[in-house]
Amino acid sequence: MIKDPFARLGLDREVLTVSQLNGRARVLLEDVFSNIWVEGEISNLARPASGHIYFTLKDSGAQVRCALFRQNAARVRQALKDGLAVKVRGKVSLFEGRGDYQLILDTVEPAGDGALRLAFDALKEKLSAEGLFSAERKVPLPAHPQRIGIISSPTGAVIRDIISVFRRRAPQVQLTLIPTAVQGREAIAQIVRALKMADARGFDALILARGGGSLEDLWCFNEEAVARAIDACVTPIVSAVGHETDVSISDFVADVRAPTPSAAAELLAPDSSHLIRQVESLHRRLVMRMRDRLMRDRLRLEGMARRLRHPGERLRQQAQRLDDLDMRMRRAFERSLNTRRERLIRLETRLAGQHPGRQLAMLRQRLESLADRLPRAMREGLKNRRQQLHSQMQTLHVVSPLATLGRGYSILLDERGHAIRNAAQTHTGQRLKAKLGEGELQVRVEDNHLTPVTLSLLD
Repeated sequence: MIKDPFARLGLDREVLTVSQLNGRARVLLEDVFSNIWVEGEISNLARPASGHIYFTLKDSGAQVRCALFRQNAARVRQALKDGLAVKVRGKVSLFEGRGDYQLILDTVEPAGDGALRLAFDALKEKLSAEGLFSAERKVPLPAHPQRIGIISSPTGAVIRDIISVFRRRAPQVQLTLIPTAVQGREAIAQIVRALKMADARGFDALILARGGGSLEDLWCFNEEAVARAIDACVTPIVSAVGHETDVSISDFVADVRAPTPSAAAELLAPDSSHLIRQVESLHRRLVMRMRDRLMRDRLRLEGMARRLRHPGERLRQQAQRLDDLDMRMRRAFERSLNTRRERLIRLETRLAGQHPGRQLAMLRQRLESLADRLPRAMREGLKNRRQQLHSQMQTLHVVSPLATLGRGYSILLDERGHAIRNAAQTHTGQRLKAKLGEGELQVRVEDNHLTPVTLSLLD
């Protein structure tokens, strides 16, 4: 390291311009602090379209600007964000155009989350679990507020921007400033007290506003006491803390978050010119509706006038209708009478066909016919029966035992009239009756030949 770096500049022999001074200072810084490591917390991170990354590296007592150009930013694996504690390596340089002291980085490594970011995440998680961020707790903003309370610092551009918006868009709205500190430890109690006071005064809506700043500058809006005071308010609250990229706990708890204080004023300030245009549009629509209504009523009146007729004409029409109904009734009566007459004739014809004398004549004729048929049927029946009997007698005679007897055979009967079929049924000296074809004989058994007889085969 150069022990006396200023000796090489020759300041006692040369008068420098500002550009020369900044240029030589840059060379000196880059020469002395060419490769150093610095640890701190990221704040005010910016990512322009060029791909370079710019942020402020700070600790509890100081801060320094840092630039990480695109080719080196592509090698950083850790997602950079505000509040992240990092270790960076680079060289100290000077932006000659503004004379700003800065670090040109080539390496960024995580060194653990910053204490403020850890506290922010812990409180956010706690309040979210309790339901303070839920949509059901949000109160809708009034469409046309008349009295609005502004909780902010009485100095600075914030209150002027809000007043300017209302003066331009809604000058009729009454604005009331509840002054409070918006930075530092004392601001917490003042903001809580201002919220309670404003909620008790019955405003239509409240604006909690502050300009941009670092995470430390906005920290009073990340305190739990402020968050619970916002949640306890009945009056709708618009949170407009910091710039559009700044996010605070009050934004989550409030009923509506606005990216800037001016945007919060525009949310609550009804545009008078827009209202005038709306009134004019409604007036035109009303005139058109009235014209349409008058036209419809006129047409309806003309139609009713056309339908309205003289009573004499209506009487003539009624008389004509009465005549028509009379003729229709007469025709209907004649048709009904003819129908009934035809039906009577049909019934008389059927009745004549069903007369008892005619029925008796028909039955008498049928009786005479049956009387003539009965003798013939009897004779035919007897003839058929006689032929059947003769045929059956012939058949019976063929199988009759009498016919067998007529051929010379006889039947032996015992005393009880039973036929003798076997000699063993008789005994010697028994009297039997022999039935012949003609007549009977009384016989006596001399021998029934039951004793075995030995026959000679030689005889």
